[in-house]
Amino acid sequence: MVRRLLEATPLRAGLVAAVALTGALLTSAPAGAATAGLETASVTQSAAASRPSNGRIIYDRISGGNGVLKIKNGTSKDGVVTIVRGRAKAVSIYVRARSTARIKDVRDGTYRIFFTTGYRFSTSKGRFTRAATYQKFNNRLRFRTTSTQYTIWTLTLNPIRGGNARTSPVNPKDFP
Repeated sequence: MVRRLLEATPLRAGLVAAVALTGALLTSAPAGAATAGLETASVTQSAAASRPSNGRIIYDRISGGNGVLKIKNGTSKDGVVTIVRGRAKAVSIYVRARSTARIKDVRDGTYRIFFTTGYRFSTSKGRFTRAATYQKFNNRLRFRTTSTQYTIWTLTLNPIRGGNARTSPVNPKDFP
């Protein structure tokens, strides 16, 4: 069993309540075989051209708060992290392999965190087209702002020794 870290550190003087949540990526087999010929070359070229930049917000429906979500992707695959409030998808961010990105301005509330990783992200489909995996963190994240502090969550997509946060696989059809 892979263990992950969950720790909280409130910082009143700095007006920040920081919490670290780390998780693991469960891997699965590549999705489908590649086709051969000129068609593959043109698909590869357009897929590479459409790869979003690190930290690009792909979807933003609920923002305007003071919370911050920092995502560390230590995997060899690019990822998309989606936060969901209630039943509504709130924000999705693209995090390139071995990179860190932030969502600033998360509204107060409790969110479920989903993430997908893979290769060849299709901006038109909003999905990875090669070796895609779909996961969710079992713990929910709560963002809360007071007059003296706000919440910063740090989320790690790769396994961390000694941690305690867990993830579960998600059916691609159920991924927000």
